[in-house]
Amino acid sequence: MIDNTVRSETFLWLAQRSSAAVLAICITVHIITMILAMEGGLSTAEIAGRVGGNWGWLVFYCVFVAAVSIHAPIGLRAVLLESTSLSSKRVGLLTMIFGLFVFTLGIRAVFGLFRLVLAP
Repeated sequence: MIDNTVRSETFLWLAQRSSAAVLAICITVHIITMILAMEGGLSTAEIAGRVGGNWGWLVFYCVFVAAVSIHAPIGLRAVLLESTSLSSKRVGLLTMIFGLFVFTLGIRAVFGLFRLVLAP
């Protein structure tokens, strides 16, 4: 029988690898889109105007934020477990708070950008 620690560590390993795959796609799309927009001569305001109010970009950037919010805390957890004397429970709590903080800030930014065009 597999104990809960092994099961938890396996789940975290899979979550970090899966979120890394999503991040690779999101980062590639984001960078290519930014390069093409800038080479096309679009200003920051024009880019914001095209992204704001666009449901496709809203979903894309929500997925991007979710992937970062999963990936980064798991990596930070590994670093803290290896480099500090904190208990695994305390590290887990700290990294969960960090992940929620990153998610909150990211989602606020995404919806702020989405609402730019919708504002009167």
